[in-house]
Amino acid sequence: MSLRVRLLLITAALLLTGLGLVGAVVSDRLEHYQLDRVDSELNSAIDVLTQDRVPRATRLGPTVVNGVPFLMAMTADGASSRNTLEPGLDPASVPSFAELRTVPTDGTPVFLRAGDGSGRWRVAGRLRTNEFVVVIAAAPMTTADATVTQLRVTSLVSGLALLVVLSAVGWFALGRGLRPLRRIEHTAAAIAAGDLTSRVPGLAAPRTEIGHLATSLNTMLGQLERAFTDRAASEARMRTFVSDVSHELRTPLFVIKGSTDLHRMGALAGSADLDEAMRRIDREATRLTSLTEDLLLLAELDDAPESQLDRAPMDLRTLATDARQDLHALDPDRPVELTGPGGTGAPGPAPVDADEARLRQVVTNLVGNAVAHTPPGTAVRIGVGTADGRAVLEIADRGPGMTAEQAGRVFDRFYRADRARTRSGGANAGLGLAIARSLARAHGGDVELETSPGAGACFRLALPVNAWRPAGE
Repeated sequence: MSLRVRLLLITAALLLTGLGLVGAVVSDRLEHYQLDRVDSELNSAIDVLTQDRVPRATRLGPTVVNGVPFLMAMTADGASSRNTLEPGLDPASVPSFAELRTVPTDGTPVFLRAGDGSGRWRVAGRLRTNEFVVVIAAAPMTTADATVTQLRVTSLVSGLALLVVLSAVGWFALGRGLRPLRRIEHTAAAIAAGDLTSRVPGLAAPRTEIGHLATSLNTMLGQLERAFTDRAASEARMRTFVSDVSHELRTPLFVIKGSTDLHRMGALAGSADLDEAMRRIDREATRLTSLTEDLLLLAELDDAPESQLDRAPMDLRTLATDARQDLHALDPDRPVELTGPGGTGAPGPAPVDADEARLRQVVTNLVGNAVAHTPPGTAVRIGVGTADGRAVLEIADRGPGMTAEQAGRVFDRFYRADRARTRSGGANAGLGLAIARSLARAHGGDVELETSPGAGACFRLALPVNAWRPAGE
């Protein structure tokens, strides 16, 4: 059964039980009230007739005492009796003389059957000791029983009618109350069908149960949508990664395979041809080795970045000086300026707690990127010092710069702004900046980029400042 039907049946059962209990209690109390009233009248009449100043009980006249419809006096042995019956009562309905003789003489009221079987009578008797006469008072319970019966029938009929009316009202009320749950069900069905953008509408006030449920479901749905989106993006990145790795591996393998095939076919007859083939094999093998090492390093940084570091206090000025020398060695005609962060002031101390070998790898990648992507002779600025509470080392060039789309992807693995660029044998496969950022983040810092088309590019290595400072600073 549906929740609506179950709730309605439970409510109807509880209502029916409540109405039944109330009706039973009310009818029981009314019955006790009627019985107490009759007993009180009977006892009052007996009290009057058993007083010593009252004439002999055998002289009972047609008078009815205290409204009691039947009075009777009999000797203690039951030998003779006289009685008075209220006019309008059928004498045949009075209990038989034999049953009247069984009435207790201590005034305790009892029930006796009517003489004609039409109902029951309430009877009480008491011994008048000075005359050894038993005085009996009796009253039919027909009216009282009819009143109680009528009350029970009325309660039953009205209770059933009320149950039907309230069930009908409850059916529509429950339907309206459960409408938000149906909306939630429809939303869940839409999501199950693949529409992850569906959300539960505002069905009730936030403080109500339905409001809390809608808020919780929307939060969960948002997390699910983000999880599916992230998974889709991750799968797309993985497909791109596999494609790029395959591309990077295919070229050197083809070169190596081609050279070995030429040698096997005897096409490399001369020693010069053989030496050239071996140089190509060595160059491509070096590329494969470098690519494999870079991929292993990225995998290790993704898995446990801190374990790849051997930290010690150092100053980024050492790396800045070495970077300047590397630039001069790579391009002697390139102007190189050593400044403070942002190009203002002199180089300043930049103490950090870091793995110097790994940071050299970061700076080497940044320097190689500046040389590879700017024309020969393009000026480069190296800035070092502290800024905004961080130790900073900048490599800024005045090359062509990058677009916003390129800048957003430049740290992606295997991404190259110009895929048509002809790379020399030592060129990387688009992993240098990805490795640089991963190493920086392993140190608790980052590599940032500021660039725009025609305005050059500034790569900034920013790390937490170490409390240690070199002597004399």
